[in-house]
Amino acid sequence: MPQPKRVRPDTPLRSDAQRNRERILHVATEELTRCADAPLSAIAKKAGVGQGTFYRNFPNREALVLEVYRYEMQQVADAAPQLLTTQEPEQALREWMDRLAGFAMTKAGLADAIRLVTSVPGGPEKPRPTPVMDAAQLLLRANEAAGTIRPGISADDFFLVIGGLWLIDPGEDWQPRATRLLDFVMDGLRAGAPGR
Repeated sequence: MPQPKRVRPDTPLRSDAQRNRERILHVATEELTRCADAPLSAIAKKAGVGQGTFYRNFPNREALVLEVYRYEMQQVADAAPQLLTTQEPEQALREWMDRLAGFAMTKAGLADAIRLVTSVPGGPEKPRPTPVMDAAQLLLRANEAAGTIRPGISADDFFLVIGGLWLIDPGEDWQPRATRLLDFVMDGLRAGAPGR
């Protein structure tokens, strides 16, 4: 019996395969956020793909959970340059912060699933937040150049200041609280801005 053809990781997926993968990731994000040990078969069924398609994309729970985390992180990171092409830097930064809050709530929901797969001895490491840090740096530099925030704020400083997002309970009505927190952060970033 012939062995299934292996696709190299850097080989682009066909458009239908890419759609299947993204649908799986979208459903997995919802399901794993609700329940850290959601059955993989239920995720595949809800995504409308067969078991073979599912396991071709994600051979095990660890691969799926880490890819969901990376996928969500990359979506937030990719939004930064897109927002800068359509909005003024200050509005782009504020809208991106709202997206970051949504990511923080998703990550909080996924925290148990991530902890389960990364706590196994010899298991995979949790991905580093580099894309999101780079996106924050891009937005901060654009705002600094526009004179809308105080100069010299690093991405590290920014994430220390907004660390309260990760303390909000995702089970409560978190959006009004996150909005208030991020409005405070924007006020602080604006204080001392040369363009004000």
